[in-house]
Amino acid sequence: MKVARLTISDRASAGIYVDKSGPEIERVFCETWKEPCDMVARIIPDERENISRTLAFLADQERCDLILTTGGTGPAKRDVTPEATLDVIEKELPGFGEAQRAISFHSVPTAILSRATAGVRGRSLIINLPGNPKAIAECLPPIVPAIREALRHLAE
Repeated sequence: MKVARLTISDRASAGIYVDKSGPEIERVFCETWKEPCDMVARIIPDERENISRTLAFLADQERCDLILTTGGTGPAKRDVTPEATLDVIEKELPGFGEAQRAISFHSVPTAILSRATAGVRGRSLIINLPGNPKAIAECLPPIVPAIREALRHLAE
């Protein structure tokens, strides 16, 4: 299986700070998934067209089964990851974002500000995750069963 982790951050892509969210996705996913996978890593700025282009490339050219994004899901002006995701998917799967907000809300009431979504492009599943490493560790494991089931359907 081929998995992409896409960090969307102006500052991390410019080298202003070290990306911690992308490596956290990889750590948590690999621990939870158990089966071996080939991981592709990218860091790009918060630019809608660039995000859309990168998501399409990872799905269509790299043929990633799963694309996990981190960052850009809040209400700030530069947070455009959900819009860029909606630009490229063929079917929306909003339950992934809804589940993450529900998981986090009990410990971080501001989690409801997340606009994370998910969807399908071809045979690729694209899921927006939080930008905070702690939130990734909290939100990713509970949605792995749904990821597994979605990938099974996409492979048919």
